[in-house]
Amino acid sequence: MKKYLISILLILSYAKSFSQSFKPGEVWKDTDGKAINAHGGGILYHQGTYYWYGENRGEKRTVGVSCYSSKDLYNWNNEGIVLKTVADSTSLLQTGCLIERPKVIYNLKTDKYVMWFHHELKNQGYKAALTGVAVADSPQGPFTYLKSLRPHKGIWPANFPEDKRKIDTTSVTNKPPTELKERVIAGEIVQRDFNTGQMSRDMTLFVDDDHVAYHIASSEENQTLHISKLTDDYLDFDKEYHRVLPGLANEAPAIIKHQNKYYLIASGTTGWKPNPARSYVSDTIFGKWVSLGNPVRGSEEEKATTFKSQSTYILAVRGMKNKFIYMGDRWNPDDLKDSRYIWLPLTFENGKPTIHWKSSWRLE
Repeated sequence: MKKYLISILLILSYAKSFSQSFKPGEVWKDTDGKAINAHGGGILYHQGTYYWYGENRGEKRTVGVSCYSSKDLYNWNNEGIVLKTVADSTSLLQTGCLIERPKVIYNLKTDKYVMWFHHELKNQGYKAALTGVAVADSPQGPFTYLKSLRPHKGIWPANFPEDKRKIDTTSVTNKPPTELKERVIAGEIVQRDFNTGQMSRDMTLFVDDDHVAYHIASSEENQTLHISKLTDDYLDFDKEYHRVLPGLANEAPAIIKHQNKYYLIASGTTGWKPNPARSYVSDTIFGKWVSLGNPVRGSEEEKATTFKSQSTYILAVRGMKNKFIYMGDRWNPDDLKDSRYIWLPLTFENGKPTIHWKSSWRLE
């Protein structure tokens, strides 16, 4: 009888260690009882399981890309680091580089799992502005690193006026913000980077209903979004890309499709400091994108800081119609591995995406 009671107590204790709700801003532990380390991440849903990929962070540097799996979105199993930096000075992926905002999509034609990420080279800060790609045979990896690049070398944006298609290598860095914005709108950074490829920093991926995939990234000194069509195998860029919202300084893009319209949530460019989120809507993936304002509903402080978070992904919950989750990071620049996760319900009110604070909530 004593052994039976002990077993029951152990089972109850084990059950209590599991999550039954989302608690934004609190330490979120995996099923091993360790804090989840998957920042700037995104979600892949495949064959009944959610896979959460994100930056595995030390205090300052990126260790690689973590993967966690879940059936219910509350409880996550650690699948390990599925893309690792390497101790090889000849590799662009050498230890000390930055891997940020990894996103993974599944290619139905090739039966491969494709990861894209923002990639910065060792000891170069954010100078390189590359995007990297890796591929795997399983969602749990390991992912094989293929290459990093600046997209669209020698290709003009599809919506870039013919009369501006001239190469101008004039530097536009270190300009006052007002002057930089004017030069961005005029297309001078696109012209400057024509021969080297366009800058690519904060990024996300989006797969449309027809299985065509798109790469969305902050470009042009973080002043303009570039939306790029990927090749059929998702491993490279097609030639078509468009400049979106030039000069408006959007980063941390997240896209969802709802009732045949495309919705974009992004942040401003204030480094690790949170700022007011922005939202936009378009009838097509390439635009025209129209501003819907700040999606946050709450106090002035909450609206000014997006609940002290920055967007990284919008998750459409499978099996629950019109159920979306805003995924954000509450960055801690002094200890990036302790940055917290802000997951909140995203609803639509009068045709606008809206986010309300909840200290604890369930999908139901």
